Amino acid sequence: GEICAFKIHGQETPFEAVVLNKTSGEGRLRARSPIDCELQKEYTFIIQAYDCGSGPGGKNWKKSHKAVVHIQVKDVNEFSPAFKESVYKATVTEGKIYDSILQVEAIDEDCSPQYSQICNYEIVTTDVPFAIDRNGNIRNTEKLNYDKQHQYEIMVTAFDCGQKHATEDVLVRVNVKPVCKPGWQDWSKRIEYKPGSGSIPLFPSIHLETCDGPVSSIHTTIELQTNYIGKGCDRETYSEKSLQKLCGASSGAIDLLPSPSATTNWTAGLLMDNNDMIFKFDGKQGAKIPDGIVPKNLTDQFTITLWMKHGPSPGLRAEKETILCNSDKTEMNRHHYALYVHNCRLVFLLRKDFDQADTFRPAEFHWKLDQICDKEWHYYVVNVEFPVVTLYMDGTTYEPYLVTNDWPIHPSHIAMQLTVGACWQGGEVAKPRFAQYFHGSLASLTIRPGKIESQKVISCLQACKEGLDINSLESLGQGIKYHFNPSQSVLVIEGDDIENINQALQKVSYINSRQFPTAGVRRLKVSSQVQCFGEDVCISVPDIDAYVMVFQANEPKITISGMDHFARPAAQFESERGVVLLPDIRIVSTVTKMEHPVDLEHDKANKPVVLEEMLHNLDFCDILVIGAELDAERECLELDHVELQGKHLDATNSTAGYSIYGVDSMHNYEEVLRQVRYRNWYTSATFDRKFRVKCSELNGRYTSNEFNLEVNILHSSNVMDHVNHMIVQPQFLQSVHQQEGSVSAVHNSVVPSVATIVIIICVSILIFIVTLGVYRIRMAHQHSSADSEGSKENEMDWDDSALTITVNPMEKYEKPHQTEEESEEEDIEDEEEDTTSAESDESEEEEEEEEEVIVQKGDKQNATRREQLEWD
Repeated sequence: GEICAFKIHGQETPFEAVVLNKTSGEGRLRARSPIDCELQKEYTFIIQAYDCGSGPGGKNWKKSHKAVVHIQVKDVNEFSPAFKESVYKATVTEGKIYDSILQVEAIDEDCSPQYSQICNYEIVTTDVPFAIDRNGNIRNTEKLNYDKQHQYEIMVTAFDCGQKHATEDVLVRVNVKPVCKPGWQDWSKRIEYKPGSGSIPLFPSIHLETCDGPVSSIHTTIELQTNYIGKGCDRETYSEKSLQKLCGASSGAIDLLPSPSATTNWTAGLLMDNNDMIFKFDGKQGAKIPDGIVPKNLTDQFTITLWMKHGPSPGLRAEKETILCNSDKTEMNRHHYALYVHNCRLVFLLRKDFDQADTFRPAEFHWKLDQICDKEWHYYVVNVEFPVVTLYMDGTTYEPYLVTNDWPIHPSHIAMQLTVGACWQGGEVAKPRFAQYFHGSLASLTIRPGKIESQKVISCLQACKEGLDINSLESLGQGIKYHFNPSQSVLVIEGDDIENINQALQKVSYINSRQFPTAGVRRLKVSSQVQCFGEDVCISVPDIDAYVMVFQANEPKITISGMDHFARPAAQFESERGVVLLPDIRIVSTVTKMEHPVDLEHDKANKPVVLEEMLHNLDFCDILVIGAELDAERECLELDHVELQGKHLDATNSTAGYSIYGVDSMHNYEEVLRQVRYRNWYTSATFDRKFRVKCSELNGRYTSNEFNLEVNILHSSNVMDHVNHMIVQPQFLQSVHQQEGSVSAVHNSVVPSVATIVIIICVSILIFIVTLGVYRIRMAHQHSSADSEGSKENEMDWDDSALTITVNPMEKYEKPHQTEEESEEEDIEDEEEDTTSAESDESEEEEEEEEEVIVQKGDKQNATRREQLEWD
C-alpha cells in the first residue's frame, strides 16, 4: 500500500525522481547535473511508480501506468550579441541619399527568443551623417561630398532583447567616390625635365575612366606646343653656315641675314630677337644687300632657304610682301627675281634675261599653303632647276601651280639692287625708295648659286632637337595605330581597346637631345574622341593641359690656357714657315655642379661644389690682333688648309686676325689652332705683337676667357750673335732699344763670347755645389725670398733657370739680385786672370744667394716652365 520508488525510462536523461512520502506517494523530480538551455531546450521522458511489494530481487513489484513528463528549460541571458563580420565596407557616390548603404548583422547564442534576438542597433561614433535602423541597415542622413571627406569610419553596436549589448563594436568603413566623370585619371600637370636625361615618360600611370560606357574606339592626339621657343622648337642656335656644314650641305651658301658685324653691316638697322638670329619685319624696314655679296647671274640652278613666321596680311587689300627681291637700281622698276607672300600664297618670280633664249618661259610660281599665314615657324626651301621650281616646306615637297609665262627681260645695262624685307623701287617714282614691305619674322635666309639641295640635307636643316617619343614600340599592344608629324611635336594614337590605349599613352615620352636646351615651359595638350557601339561620339572626354618644365643646364665655363709669352729670333719669323703662335693651346670646358648633402638640417650654406669636365662642341674661335692691325705687306697669319680637311671647320683671314668657325669638337679646334703661324718678313720695324684668342659655343651664348699672347722678336746683329736664341726679358729688350744711343757703347759693355763660355762652365759647377746646401740656405733666406718672389712674378721663363746672362751691365735695375749679377760679372771680367781666394769666396756667396732666390720661386713653377725654356 506504499510507493517505494519512481523510475525514469529514457536515454541518459539528466533527471532523477525521489520519493518524499511513501504513504501519500508524493515524490520530487530533480536534475542530476546542471542543465544548459543552449545544449537542450526541452526534455520528454516516461516515469513509472513502484509499490513496496517487492520480494527478493524485486520480482513482485507492481508498476503504475506510464506517465509522460515534458520539461522546458528556461533561458538565462548569459550571452552578448556578436557581429558576423569583423569589418564592414561600402562605397557610395557623392551627392546621393541612400535608403540603405549596407546592413550589419549580429547574433546572440542565448536559446530563448527573448535573449537570442537582436532588438536594436546603435551607432557609437558621434557627429557622423549616418543613421541605423533595428534591422542593421545604415543610411546617410545628408549628401556626402568627395572633396570634403573621402572616407568615413563609424563604430556600431547591437543590443539583444534583454538589453545586453555587444562586447565588441564593429567598424563600418564607408568610401565616398566622386560622381563618375569620363576622363583621364592619374596624371600630373607638371613634368620636370633635366637636361641630358634622355627620354622621360610624360604620363607613366595614366588611364581612361569611361564610367562603364560601351566604348568601341578611342582616338587620342598628344601635342607638344613649342611655337614660342626660338624657331618653333628647341633647335641648336648655331649660325646657318655652321648648320649647313653639319648637315653636309654643299658649300657656297650666302647668308643674306647674318648677325650684324663690321663686315656684315646691312642687317644692323633691323629689329632682332634675343640670341636666335631672328629678324622681325614690321612693314617699315628693308635691307639692301651690298654689291658683290651675291653673283649677278644665278645660273639655271640655285637654292633659296629661309625660316619664316607670318600671319594674315594686315589691311583690307593685301599687298605683296617681299622676302627677297632683285630689281633695277635706277631708271626702271623691273623685278628680275623675287620671293614674296601675297594673299597667303608664296610666289617666286624669275624673269630670264633676253640673251639666254628669246622664248616664252614660265616666270611665276605659286604655292597656296595654310602654313604661310598660321603665325608659326616653318622652314622653306626653293630649289630652282630652271624651268622646274620645287618648294620644300618643313621637309615636304610641294609643286607650284598657276605658272605665268612671260617673255625674257630686254637687255639693259642698269645695275640691280638685291634687297631683303622690301623691294627697291628705282624707277617710276620721284625719289627711289623701298616698297612692298614684309610683315613677319625671318631667319637664316640664304641663297646658294649653282647648286640645289638634296631632300636629306633639307630634312637635317629643319630637324628639331626636342619632341615626343614612344618608348618600346614593340610592346604597344595589338590594334594600336600611331602617327607622328614630321617634327615629332604631334602624335596621334588610335585603338579599340581601352587597356591598350592606356598602356600606349603611358609610354609616350618627351626627349630633348640638346646639351644646353632652352630652359622654360613646354605646353602639352592631349585631346581624345571616344566612340561607342552604334553611336558616333557617346562620351565626352575633357582635354589634358599639362606642361614640361625644362631646367637650365649647368652652364659650361670654357677656359683657354697655354704659353702666353715667348720670344724668338727674327730669322724664325722671316722664314717661310714663320713661327707657330699657339703650340700648346688647351681648351677645357668645366661645369659646376651642386652636390646636395644628405643631412639638410646642418651645413645648408656650405654645399659642396663639384667641378666636372665636359665635352661639347665650339662654333668659332677668333685670334684677334691687339693694337695696330697687321701690315699686309710685312706680316700675316697663316694656316695650311689641309689642317681643316675632315673637320667641320672653315677659316677666314684678315689683317684684324684669323677666324676659325664651324661646329666641331674642342679637340679639333685645338688641333687647328696649334697650326696657326705668324710670319713677318720685315722684322726690323716690329719688336712685339700681342694677340687675343676667344672661343664660343652656341653662337656666343657661352664664351671662353680672353687668352692674351705676347710675341717678342729678338733682333740679331753682329754684336749680339751669342744671345740670338736666348729668350730675353721684354722689359730688358725695350730698354736696350731706348738706350741704343751708340753701338760702340753697347759693344764695349758686352762680355766677349769666350768669357761667356767660362761663365757658363763656372755656373754649371756652382749649381752642383749649391744644390747640396739648398735646404739650409732656403731656411736662412726664407724671408728675403718671399720679398723677391713678388717682384719676379711677371718675369719671363728664363728667370727660373740658374743661368742668367746680363748683356748690358750699364743698365740700372731696381731688383736686388740683378745688381748682384752685375757686380759679380764685373769681378769676373776685371780680375779673370788672378782671382784671390777671398774674392772667389765672396763671389761664391753672392752666387749662392742668387741661386737660393731662384730655387725658391722655381720650386713652384719649374714643373710647368721647364718645357718652355729655349736654348739653341
